[in-house]
Amino acid sequence: MDTRIPLISTAYLPTIRYMAFLAKYETVAIEQYETFPKQTFRNRTVIATGNGELMLNVPVTRPNGNHTVTADMAVSYHEPWNIRHWRAIVSAYNAAPYFLYYKDELESILLKEHEKLIELNDAILRYLLNKMKITCSLEYTKDYQASADNQQDYRYTLTAKKATLSPTLPPYSQVFESRFGFQQNLSAIDLLFNMGPDSRRYLLELPDEAIG
Repeated sequence: MDTRIPLISTAYLPTIRYMAFLAKYETVAIEQYETFPKQTFRNRTVIATGNGELMLNVPVTRPNGNHTVTADMAVSYHEPWNIRHWRAIVSAYNAAPYFLYYKDELESILLKEHEKLIELNDAILRYLLNKMKITCSLEYTKDYQASADNQQDYRYTLTAKKATLSPTLPPYSQVFESRFGFQQNLSAIDLLFNMGPDSRRYLLELPDEAIG
């Protein structure tokens, strides 16, 4: 793999910082052969609702137990989590100025039953890249390197829960801003539904220190 390409993890409904990172590069490599770590944004995200921030979790199963790699992580549909996620998104963003223009395709992606987490995340990521007009190309790793010594390695930063504590992002208009103030580094759908065609400009104008 070209070591000049930054290495990142997969993400479910990725954060604003994640998308801003992709906006900086022509190509990124997404790790799929790591042993799947717990409690990261690989299978969860945060949106802003009328009751405050809400974390949405995708239930997953590990076919190979604790040794299951990300590429093999299966999505569980024993409970209709995807329907609940979509209803939460509609409730949170129905009043957002651009929700009507972008909702249909995202609804189709979420309500389709994807076998693997990596497939679900890839479909969402390509949707966001397209709607935000970000031209970054995606590659997927062919094997796992514990230490990417010669590569820009962001696998454990962009999708870590602590990422929400990074330097603050400049505010934009949010649906519940008058109630809670500006809420930081939510899922990028918050930016898309609130800023629409200006989402790309916002991402490109973020300073490097605000991205990570």
